[in-house]
Formats: sequence, structure tokens, C-alpha cells
Amino acid sequence: MKLDASATIRDRIDDLYRSDSRRVFASLVRLLKDFDLADDAMHEAFAAAVEIWERDGVPANPRAWLISTGRFKAINALRRQGRLKALEPEIASRVDEVADENAARAATEIEDDRLRLIFTCCHPAIDPKLQVPLTLREVCGLTTEEIAHAFLTSKATMAQRIVRGKAKIRGNRSVP
Repeated sequence: MKLDASATIRDRIDDLYRSDSRRVFASLVRLLKDFDLADDAMHEAFAAAVEIWERDGVPANPRAWLISTGRFKAINALRRQGRLKALEPEIASRVDEVADENAARAATEIEDDRLRLIFTCCHPAIDPKLQVPLTLREVCGLTTEEIAHAFLTSKATMAQRIVRGKAKIRGNRSVP
């Protein structure tokens, strides 16, 4: 969509927010029976409207669309919370295991985690083009923009390289 049309839709959404956000909120509170969940859902619906309406156009009844979208966003949030709650015992158990392992290691060996991170970022399984940018980002704390500038490339290109490097580490459990 053109820039002018996009700005027009954003203006329309801003106007709708000023004029109808309290009505949308009130409807969501009635449907969800939870003020905080309704508030979050309303804001997520307006955020979705910015993206979707720029692509598909403004629906015939924007307020109804916002209420419906907010309701579905809330349902999705409740489902995520339910899945997380079901995983809590497993997560707690894993945290305890890691704490026990760390306590055992702390008593027997001294490790330089930064050195381990350097070796991880420079592992031979990782493309050499990714090793230095990944090390600069993760060990030295440089921003993606700073690294891209140093390598004379775009920020988006460098960000993608760093993401690929991290994915390689995540996918290859044999990396230290």
C-alpha cells in the first residue's frame, strides 16, 4: 500500500482509538470479565489493526472487528498461560537440576565463561563469515548496527548473519 494510504489508515486508527477505545474496552471487560486481560487484548487488537488494515483495508464495522480481534487475542493469551502453567513443574525441575549441576561445578572447577563463549562463537561448525560478527555481538557487546558498519554491510544483512550463527549453535549441541 502507498505511503499516503498507510498514513491515512493510521490516522483512521488513531481517531478510532480516541473515539472508540473505551467502548471496545468495555465490551472486552464484559466478555472476558478481567480488566487487565481486556486492556491487553484491546491494545493488541489496535496493534493488529495497524498491520492488517494497511494490507486489507478498513473493515465495514471497525469497532466490531476490534472487539472480535481483542477477544481472540485474549483467548490466545489464556491458552499460552495454560500451556505455561502445565509446564511449570517441568521447568522448576529443570531449574533445580541446573542449579545442582552449577553448584557441583563451582566446587570442583573454575571456568572462564567468556572464553567458553568465544570458543562457542568461533566453533568450526559455524561459517567463518559468521564467527567474527557473532563474537563481536555476544562477547564484546557491540550492537548489530556497529558491527554492520565495521563490515560495510547493511544492518539487516548483519542481523540475519548473527541470527544464522545463533541458530547453528542452537542446532548443533556438540558446540561447547
